[in-house]
Amino acid sequence: MTTRSIRQSGIAAALLVFASSAAGAWTYGAPPTSLRDLRYSKGVAHVRVCEGPERPGIARCHARVVTDAAGRTIENVVKRNLLPAGYGPADLQAAYNIPADAGSPATVIAIVDAYGYINAEADLAIYRATFGLPPCTTANGCFTKYNQSGQQGNYPYQNTGWAQETALDLDMASAACPKCKIILVQARSATYANLAAAVNTAAALGAHVISNSYGGGESGTQSYEAAYNHPGVAITVSTGDSGYGAQFPATSPHVIAAGGTSLRVASTARGWSETAWNGAGSGCSDVYPKPAWQTDPSCPRRMEADVSAVADPSTGVAVYAPSGSHSASWQVYGGTSVAAPLIGGMYGANGGAVVSGSLYADRSALFDITSGSNGTCGVYYYCHSGVGYDGPTGLGTPNGLAAF
Repeated sequence: MTTRSIRQSGIAAALLVFASSAAGAWTYGAPPTSLRDLRYSKGVAHVRVCEGPERPGIARCHARVVTDAAGRTIENVVKRNLLPAGYGPADLQAAYNIPADAGSPATVIAIVDAYGYINAEADLAIYRATFGLPPCTTANGCFTKYNQSGQQGNYPYQNTGWAQETALDLDMASAACPKCKIILVQARSATYANLAAAVNTAAALGAHVISNSYGGGESGTQSYEAAYNHPGVAITVSTGDSGYGAQFPATSPHVIAAGGTSLRVASTARGWSETAWNGAGSGCSDVYPKPAWQTDPSCPRRMEADVSAVADPSTGVAVYAPSGSHSASWQVYGGTSVAAPLIGGMYGANGGAVVSGSLYADRSALFDITSGSNGTCGVYYYCHSGVGYDGPTGLGTPNGLAAF
């Protein structure tokens, strides 16, 4: 089965094909200790990979993994001449008009996540080799791993859910910017204090882009907001996977808040269609002021999202990720944790300094997403997509790199 036939039939159909195919098969991970917010999208079951709900001062990652009806992760056993189910780099590059050889080794993308990931480099190598991307290793200077203090060693212990999140982030940054350098900065835990310290470390290490796929409540976050303000650096943040409800750090006025869509092949000039994903986060901040470049009419403070990309697990992406503390496999992921590193990779592909709010200056290089919703709100555009700006998808999705 080719990647083209997978994306034409959709993730749900691809699961059925692989499950019955002599050439590819599915196995199942151990059932989780809880169903972890089991949901369905177009008949596809999925759960969040990080524990929650968030407590004050704690963030949760925004990745969701495709499962069976019992909440067990579906692991794709890929055999010769087959590609894993889920969108791969070529699909994402086609959907968003990203050059296949985008980026430069002079550009550094930082991935910030909590906890450790022992086999990050090895698992990333499998993803990149499978899809024909150039190697990104410690040996060739493309990949480096740090702890939150900037040391290459003394890493935090591994948390499987956060390691799955990190695998997703590394793979999506690679898909959007195959030639960029990648640094992984691992916070000691998922506290805002440790994550903010890791963001500051990433900036000090010279990152041009810092991707953050996590969030939580806004209360008590003001002391950490300065960590997300590094002029000239593109700091992307996922908006969440539970529909309407403002989350920090996506509500910081200094970040690019990435919402989510459902992405499908279509008989159109573009070749793809997108609608707002019903889990995509959006929200009007109760804490942070409205930046001058944001002009939506009803939210008096910072409104999220700014821009969006694929996030629906039923139209999810292929990721090579941990399936346990000592194993890894091909899995299908969604959540706005897909969008943040993917958008971050596009900023990296351009490689220049970022002017705050520049997305809002010229929207011609974005696809306007005009349908779909993530719930019901008192203000229509907070939860519903329409012509122009809206909460779930922001200004739209990438149409090439010019907007970034």
